[in-house]
Amino acid sequence: MLEYSEAVAEAIVKGQPVVALESTIIVHGMPFPQNLETAHLLETTVRERGAVPATIAVLEGKIRIGLDPASLEKLARAQNVAKVSRRDLPVVLARGGDGATTVAATMICAARAGIQVFATGGLGGVHWDGHNTMDVSADLTELAQTNVAVVCAGAKAVLDLGRTLEVLETLGVPVIGYQTDAFPAFYIRDSGFPVPARLDDPDQIAQMLQTKWDLDLKGGAVIANPIPPEHAMNAGEMNAAVEQSLQEAAQQGITGKEITPFLLDRMQQHTQGRSLAANIALAKNNAALAADIAVCMKRNLP
Repeated sequence: MLEYSEAVAEAIVKGQPVVALESTIIVHGMPFPQNLETAHLLETTVRERGAVPATIAVLEGKIRIGLDPASLEKLARAQNVAKVSRRDLPVVLARGGDGATTVAATMICAARAGIQVFATGGLGGVHWDGHNTMDVSADLTELAQTNVAVVCAGAKAVLDLGRTLEVLETLGVPVIGYQTDAFPAFYIRDSGFPVPARLDDPDQIAQMLQTKWDLDLKGGAVIANPIPPEHAMNAGEMNAAVEQSLQEAAQQGITGKEITPFLLDRMQQHTQGRSLAANIALAKNNAALAADIAVCMKRNLP
């Protein structure tokens, strides 16, 4: 069920560093043409840091590990593409359909392809009022069982970050702050919550991951990489936009897997596009760090 691009297949055979990239950010995270431009930007960033990008999606009932430019553009322009998480993956594959992979599904596909490092924008987590609605992202449980490191700008700012960190602790998922003691909140560098551990260079992170998996401690790790300071949003503006967007979601009855794309779209409108610019900047920053970690992991192999 896996089909590899020529570049990714060659990299895996040769033991070169590879970084997985998700496709939900292309289909459900940004409008066209910024989504396509960002997809190319992330792949270029990974290449410039010495690794091979592998954007992952489901196309015509196959898991594609690495997309050619035509496939990227098809996804970027497409309407009503399925948002594919763990539960959806076998259904979309069996139907021969197309799907954009979330963090959880991208982790599954990356692990099957032998890719251990994955760059995304922000992690899913516990939604506001999630302790009552049980609206908790499958990203968290996937991190507890799939051996892929997720480089992200913390969790999405529209989530309950305190409860998200508590769930990650319960599941035994390491949360590592990269050059920071504070857990970032997507558009801002400091959510107000501390990270359990801090590591300051990619080689240390690579060694931590290898040690974890050598100990047969199943599951991934969250590498929390703050948005660059020059691109970070004002916390007051962001919190106001989040609150307004959450109110609109409640008024319109938006729930489940539709809520995150809805909130990101509303955030963009309420901030006059500043949140979109921040999203692009942090995704590029994460792709660069993920490539550095992947390079270090290959260098450290005996």
